[in-house]
Amino acid sequence: MHFFTKHFPLHPLAWRNRFVWLGLALLVAVLAGSSAALFLAVLDWLTNYRNENKQLIYFLPVAGLLVGWLYQRFGGLSGRGNNQLLDEFHLRRGGLPWVMAPLVLVGTWLTHAFGGSAGREGTAVQMGASLAYALSEKLKLSRRHRRAMLLLGMAGGFAAVFGTPAAGAVFAIEVLGKGKHRYRHLLPAMLTAWGAHFVCLAWGIEHTPFSLQRILNLHFASLPALLAAALAFGLTARLFSGLGHFFSRQLAQLIPRLSLRAFAGGLLLSLVFWLSQNDRYLGLGVPVILEAFDQPLPWYDFLAKTLYTTFTLGTGFKGGEVTPLFFTGATLGSSLSAILPLPTDWLAALGLVAVFAGATNTPIACAVMGAELFGWMLFPVALPVCWLAVGVSGTVGIYSSQPAFALKIERLLQKPKPS
Repeated sequence: MHFFTKHFPLHPLAWRNRFVWLGLALLVAVLAGSSAALFLAVLDWLTNYRNENKQLIYFLPVAGLLVGWLYQRFGGLSGRGNNQLLDEFHLRRGGLPWVMAPLVLVGTWLTHAFGGSAGREGTAVQMGASLAYALSEKLKLSRRHRRAMLLLGMAGGFAAVFGTPAAGAVFAIEVLGKGKHRYRHLLPAMLTAWGAHFVCLAWGIEHTPFSLQRILNLHFASLPALLAAALAFGLTARLFSGLGHFFSRQLAQLIPRLSLRAFAGGLLLSLVFWLSQNDRYLGLGVPVILEAFDQPLPWYDFLAKTLYTTFTLGTGFKGGEVTPLFFTGATLGSSLSAILPLPTDWLAALGLVAVFAGATNTPIACAVMGAELFGWMLFPVALPVCWLAVGVSGTVGIYSSQPAFALKIERLLQKPKPS
């Protein structure tokens, strides 16, 4: 009886509050799902147009100049991206500017339209969170409730952009911090994530389908191969995060003005394309991700995409890191199938979620995402692989403001056995 009265109090006001939060969750779902649908629809059209007109990449410097100028002129704290969401949730630093949503939307469209290598998760998450936060300010909610609304917006944005509602809810909770108290938001986050997912589908958005063609028969001989793969995925996540921070820091010191920095970065990327005439690593790279499940790919694919993406984002272009992390992990896993006795599609699927987990310190969310994308048969294999990848990748991921969740795992792996 104590459990029931604690979690479902009989006071009428408590029940009224729950109905209020249900309404708020559904409202955030509509905002996050609709904004993600608009973003994805235009992004898909821009990607197709750029693929048919590859010469657009030569205008990438101009796009960078425009993106940089927009953020210099109007961005303020919006320029910190997902790190501002984390700081606002934990440290209450400055709030979320309402311009974050339109700026990251236009900035990401410009980045992809002209061939920048970036993702889409950061855009959807920032739009969902900033719209939810703006709604909470409009309703004059308390500081504690604004933080909850921020979390709901993140869950809705992530769920809508990838079509993975359960992973979206867990990701928003897991990426924001540590401690069992955070899971008190799980139910409203789930409602928001599922709602945003269905709203996005209602607008006619279709997500990329994934599937595993084989059944994995695990035995003791498979364990060394899985451990080797997890080690490779964790080290790759560490490389991706490290290069991202390196380019952001060094390029900011070299060219302090954002618009000029993005212009120079676009100039170099267009020059590389002119010399190589290779567009394999531009944009999202979804066709290559799908290719990784059919046959072993060259070992350098994951490294090239890592360099393209970290440099693109480090110069000031906008977008997310998750889809490029999918590319990096899937192509790495695919290439490892040439030397490890595991199926190509399974290694590609495990790489897709484990490199993402290592770079964001979210092993549970990534294992759940793997289950939603490939089927729940992947979950019992993906969860330990993701946990090991997080431990190997270290304490600092792509979000520099994230609490050091991986520290506990790293210490556990390094803890000496009692004599």
